[in-house]
Amino acid sequence: MSDDFKPLRSVLYMPSSNERALEKAKTLPADAIIFDLEDAVAPDAKPAAREAAAAAVGSGAYGRRQLVIRVNGIGTEWHDADIAAAAAAGPDVVLVPKVNSAEEVHRLVASLEAAGAPERTTLWAMVETPIGMLNALSIAQASDRLTGFVMGTNDLVKELYAEHVPGRAPVITGLGLALLAARAAGIVIIDGVYNDVKDVDGFLAECEQGRQMGFDGKTLIHPGQVEGANTAFAPSAKAVEDARGLIRAWEDGKGSGVVTYNGKMVENLHVESAQRTLQIDEAIKALQG
Repeated sequence: MSDDFKPLRSVLYMPSSNERALEKAKTLPADAIIFDLEDAVAPDAKPAAREAAAAAVGSGAYGRRQLVIRVNGIGTEWHDADIAAAAAAGPDVVLVPKVNSAEEVHRLVASLEAAGAPERTTLWAMVETPIGMLNALSIAQASDRLTGFVMGTNDLVKELYAEHVPGRAPVITGLGLALLAARAAGIVIIDGVYNDVKDVDGFLAECEQGRQMGFDGKTLIHPGQVEGANTAFAPSAKAVEDARGLIRAWEDGKGSGVVTYNGKMVENLHVESAQRTLQIDEAIKALQG
């Protein structure tokens, strides 16, 4: 884990056409805000939304949150203007929907560079189609500028003619392929949204599933989901305590043969996992000030 690691437990979509939503986002404890120009914005509102997103990114009013602009997809009538505006605004990330191949990543990177995007602005790809899932590794490895995947589970369910069900069995294969690719390439990966904002128990269960699978965080569609995601994707107090205890046991037992902690054998891989837990905990505390 790099020294500049930043938590991405809660990644909240905000429609850039909604001034009140953009104002509210300044006060929410989300780790990242996605200023959306795509699904959440009607066609006739897209030019104004583009300007609002760029202004929000340049405002300096969102504190330590990572700022993302989701542009409209390749081939749409708005894509080129979105890329130009996003490059000029210089957010932390430009998020592109329905990325299906490494070649598309190369085109996107070239477009960002041609539009003058600062070096610190990276690219995230939404993986949300069957071909995108099957090409996930080549997409993830296509460019150093691509630093993350975002799962588009709604689109994947649609493309598969599947159904939204508790436990997400119809899309588990796709989620797994994307996770394998992201970890192989060393990029972050954010889980898809949970659609029923009133179903708190279902949402928390899906957060727990995502954390257990290995996602870095979850994309959200409502401010009320932020706290639940922040809790679910942060190490628990017990996990932090156990990580410290395991590392102490390892250091105390060096050179003495088999090391155990709480009755279980400790190996290098356990130590690395414990160190990662502590790094995440420290990063979250730093974010909270």
